[in-house]
Amino acid sequence: MSVSLIPESAPFSTEQRAWLNGFLSGWLGVSGEANGAAGLNGAAVAGLLPGVPEELAEAAEDFPWHDPGLPIVERMELAEGKPLERRLMSAMAQLDCGACGYLCKTYSEAIAAGDEKSLTLCSPGGGETAKALKKILKESGGAKSGSSATAAKPAAVGTRQNPAVAAVKHIRNLNGEGSAKHTVHVEIDLNGSGVDYRVGDALGVYPTNCDELVAAVVEALGAQGDEMVTSPADQSLPLADALRRDCDLAMVQEELVELLAAQVVDPQEQATLQQIIDDDACDQHDLLDVLQLAASARPPVQEVVDRLPRLQPRLYSIASSPAAHPGEVHLTVGRVEKELRGRDRKGVASTMFADRLKPGDQVRVFIHAAHDFTTPAKADAPMIMVGPGTGIAPFRAFLEERIASNAPGKNWLFFGDQCCATDFLYREELEPLVEAGKLRLDTAFSRDQAEKIYVQHRMKEASAELFQWLQEGGYFFVCGDAKRMAADVDKALHEAISEHGGLSEEQAAAYVAQLRDQGRYVRDVY
Repeated sequence: MSVSLIPESAPFSTEQRAWLNGFLSGWLGVSGEANGAAGLNGAAVAGLLPGVPEELAEAAEDFPWHDPGLPIVERMELAEGKPLERRLMSAMAQLDCGACGYLCKTYSEAIAAGDEKSLTLCSPGGGETAKALKKILKESGGAKSGSSATAAKPAAVGTRQNPAVAAVKHIRNLNGEGSAKHTVHVEIDLNGSGVDYRVGDALGVYPTNCDELVAAVVEALGAQGDEMVTSPADQSLPLADALRRDCDLAMVQEELVELLAAQVVDPQEQATLQQIIDDDACDQHDLLDVLQLAASARPPVQEVVDRLPRLQPRLYSIASSPAAHPGEVHLTVGRVEKELRGRDRKGVASTMFADRLKPGDQVRVFIHAAHDFTTPAKADAPMIMVGPGTGIAPFRAFLEERIASNAPGKNWLFFGDQCCATDFLYREELEPLVEAGKLRLDTAFSRDQAEKIYVQHRMKEASAELFQWLQEGGYFFVCGDAKRMAADVDKALHEAISEHGGLSEEQAAAYVAQLRDQGRYVRDVY
């Protein structure tokens, strides 16, 4: 079995990775067991092999902090002494999810170069990442002044910079009565939008804040809502519209709290706000929180808006195949809401879909293209999918694509949720596929018995067959939570390979690394 010399975090294509692995292996005479040459960095590649294309040598740089399972403190320690852009990268969430419009590496490089001013685009990292980025820049003396770019061409319709406007066709709740969850199936009409996608892509959605929260913020500001302001999107809008469409009302930055602290006339309010600043606790509050804590402040509304981050789009795995649903895109969205300090805090986009949108309403959307995360190139290759909860979304699309194209490859889905009776998403679609022999389905409903059962437990029960499918050239896909589910699934995968392949822990890790290098182990995690 060949060994990968290139770290998984290296950001280049499967073809480039295969070429460089082969070149290095041949040049160094590497085969069989991994050795000390594994994990060569960019400098080593460039020094050993001057003929390697420059972009590949750079891509081979190892980023030991590029691991979403590591705490941010450990990631930043691993990047100590590195150039500014690498230290900034270590503060990112390391998911390369694209929610910021970049990858972790390119977002940090844009900040370091001065081309990207916003430090709040990393949605998974949230306030923790934003604070770390600010600290790193302060300690380093700040970013560069930015490039003198020429006038940019208008972005194509259906991109993050120029989203398309599309109409909602249908929304329905997938959970049964009595469920603790509310998961909606959303169908959006793309006809005439100019937007095309392929299976595995994500749909970017620009959400809007709910009217109740906007009204409460306007009231707390002592405003009317019709005051004209310039929004974070550089649009001239009435205050209420700017708050609804363009302002992130959930993320509070220190500059805003400082503004309010300077405006209040009540000493207790001033002390409370100063304590938030001193405790570095701004990210524990939303806009309405701090406005209510600063009830005596009446700052100019434009100054408040100037200190609000821009509302960022949310990315959702597409749950449909264009071959099965031409002119449409489907989503599977779990509603998010929690209570904090006596107030309900709603997920902006999830409650927009679940509570506020109805057929005929319009949304702003764009396509975030996937790379390796799509159906196997070989139509006869076995396909194993692990997608609990809303992680089932892309695999509904994968199955639709395979069936529409009459792909002969075997399909196996591991799905899990809380209760079979109320949370078996798309049951009416999956069970007929099982009956027709087109799908093997293993389910894990964690609350249907005293002992919690999850998808990784079902993998362990079927580990011999799982390993056999991999030996037959199978592809292994995972979608869902990065920190817990995906880590547990990865561990179960390693154990299955070790046990049934008769491999040591190190050899099993090399086997998994080879699956990744071949594009046969691909994750869409968040």
